Amino acid sequence: MKIAVVYWSGTGNTQAMAEAIAEGARGAGAEVEVYTPADFNASMIGGFDALAFGCSAQGAEVLEEYEFEPMFTDCEKSLPGKRVALFGSYDWGDGEWMRSWESRCAGAGITLACDSLIINNTPDADGTAKCKELGAALAK
Repeated sequence: MKIAVVYWSGTGNTQAMAEAIAEGARGAGAEVEVYTPADFNASMIGGFDALAFGCSAQGAEVLEEYEFEPMFTDCEKSLPGKRVALFGSYDWGDGEWMRSWESRCAGAGITLACDSLIINNTPDADGTAKCKELGAALAK
């Protein structure tokens, strides 16, 4: 199983989640590569069995608009049929950005391989464990 973990992080919280997800997937036997949006594009999707996309909530609970959003939009049409997971951190709100992102994926024919994961601010020990569980679930 080869997995890409692609994330955007403004403060390091979503990056910490991405690293723990990658660790969990590796622990489950997967080969994992971690990318930022600047280093990933739709042409790379075919090289992976599963993908985890992570972005923190921005502004009025939206995806980061300058790097992550354009990259994800480019990737959307290539994701149906792949194992996909979503994750991200937030500091305010109630997770609306993740619900909107999940609905967007459903509308694009993308089936999520596991429940999405959101963590308020920096992942604590419990949050890190949940990230590792997501990585392991994606690797199955």
